[in-house]
Amino acid sequence: MTVPSPFTETVELPAAPPFDLGAALRFMCGFAPTAGEQSTDGGTLTKALRAAGRTVAARIVQEGDGVRATLHAAEPLTDDAVRAAADRIAFHLSLDDDLTGFYAIGRKDPAFAPVLDRLYGYHQVKFPTPLENLVWAILSQRAPQAAATRGKHALRDEFGDRITVDGTEYTAFPDIDQLVTLSEERIAELVGNQRKGRYLHGALHAWHGADEDFLRTGPFDEVKDFLLSLPGVGAWSANFILIRGLGRMDETPLEKALRGAASRAYGRPLSDADLQRIADGYAPWQGYWAHYLRAAS
Repeated sequence: MTVPSPFTETVELPAAPPFDLGAALRFMCGFAPTAGEQSTDGGTLTKALRAAGRTVAARIVQEGDGVRATLHAAEPLTDDAVRAAADRIAFHLSLDDDLTGFYAIGRKDPAFAPVLDRLYGYHQVKFPTPLENLVWAILSQRAPQAAATRGKHALRDEFGDRITVDGTEYTAFPDIDQLVTLSEERIAELVGNQRKGRYLHGALHAWHGADEDFLRTGPFDEVKDFLLSLPGVGAWSANFILIRGLGRMDETPLEKALRGAASRAYGRPLSDADLQRIADGYAPWQGYWAHYLRAAS
């Protein structure tokens, strides 16, 4: 059932300058794992999310160096829901990322400086939640993108967290308390794959006991070890979630897409040894260096 949104609250969220919401929206338009799940019309981002157990639609616009988010809900928003939604938006858009050090290094790298110019003010757009990144990482392993998308949408639609804003319907990805109510058999049925159903069921139940604040800020190696302990999560998926779900930029995996993007930017074929040498020069920003290269290619 689609729920109208008669209740609104507005919050203003600062960002570490420089910040350009337009750059974030351009990235979203080309990001396949969340394609069609939000609107980006007229420099405005509108997206549904789960906040403190409620479904909320956020309409986000640039406001000075940060953003203004108008939250829409079907019932009055509690202070907890407003705080949770504000935190989710700020983390999704990486508003707190201070890129000063990254830009200072990049300006001294003649091959990379044009990438900075193209993406100036872009803060990494993470997955809306690290949980959603975990689910996508498992679904997309050795699978066509269309199959992974169908599975993700089936899980999303199972709970019907829909809300309408100005005549347009938005659906939120479920939170962990919802997903752990699904049996392994039901997950397998929804995603169309028994093995991935087993992996997801085990990973979700392990995730249910985790503290997201610890995952965001705890010792890097401990967080990585936790991710590697999850069913269906290997080295590549763990690094994927660390960077794109949690904003942990300490490491970057050396993979084919990065090699191609870096080779184009640096104007010559680069080996893994070349990539690692350049990435080491960006520590602790090497994850941002790699993300900018891929986003610009």
